[in-house]
Amino acid sequence: MHPAPSVIIFSVLSGLGFGFMCFMALGFLPLTGLWAFWAWAIGYALAVGGLIASTTHLGNPQRALKAFSQWRSSWLSREGWAAVLALFALAPIALGDWLGFAVPYAWRGLAAALAVITVVCTAMIYTQIKAVPRWHHWLTPVMFLAFALAGGALLAMQATLSFFLLLVLAVVMLVLFFVGDRQFARAGSTMGTATGLGARGDVSVFEQPHTGGNYLLREMIFVVGRKHAMKLRVIAVLCAAVLPALMAAVGGVGLMLVAVLVHLVGAFAARWLFFAEAEHVVGLYYGKR
Repeated sequence: MHPAPSVIIFSVLSGLGFGFMCFMALGFLPLTGLWAFWAWAIGYALAVGGLIASTTHLGNPQRALKAFSQWRSSWLSREGWAAVLALFALAPIALGDWLGFAVPYAWRGLAAALAVITVVCTAMIYTQIKAVPRWHHWLTPVMFLAFALAGGALLAMQATLSFFLLLVLAVVMLVLFFVGDRQFARAGSTMGTATGLGARGDVSVFEQPHTGGNYLLREMIFVVGRKHAMKLRVIAVLCAAVLPALMAAVGGVGLMLVAVLVHLVGAFAARWLFFAEAEHVVGLYYGKR
């Protein structure tokens, strides 16, 4: 599928923000006063900035609020509600850390859980799509969670914890690449199954559905070269997980901050691949698969 910059920015930054605030809520980074204010400001800026970026991909961004009405059937709507609830639940904790008053640990746990639920809802927006076999797998939400928690622990200056979480992230990424490459074939979707004419023999495209471009060709059909994909996979795994893990093993605030920046480079590369390598079955109608 076409890797839209707005959706890449949204999913990377909001995941990192909610992951970071999850650890902040649980007290992994015990800051007070102005240090707490700026730490929470970074978390909110990442989460809210990512959510705002996602609205720019809508045909009518001003209608984004209408998405909240479809929570019974839409993971996008559930994500919106979970994000709002998490941000409101995290606010008293942020104020408490800044102004120096205690917040019950039960409330902190609830807020952290809502932050994690928001990340899961984001992942489920893509996991639920059967027409994209590479996404329609239980490893997709695991990957989103792994990125959020590993990046959040790294930003929260948790050297030991982030080291192990980054190693887990590296494994998840490698397994997801391996499994994802086989998902389209495993789904069994062909031109025959798509048209219902498979029983009559091999089905092929006789003529393109139309002569000009359209929304489906722009958004749903994108082909990335195998050579470029392999290079980006190496960059993604090294920058998102391996190099930051080595930096976390050494420790030190300065090196940890550099590790966060390197992790972001890898996260953006991995998320670009997440969309670019996703094969939508509608491509079968255009002879693209």
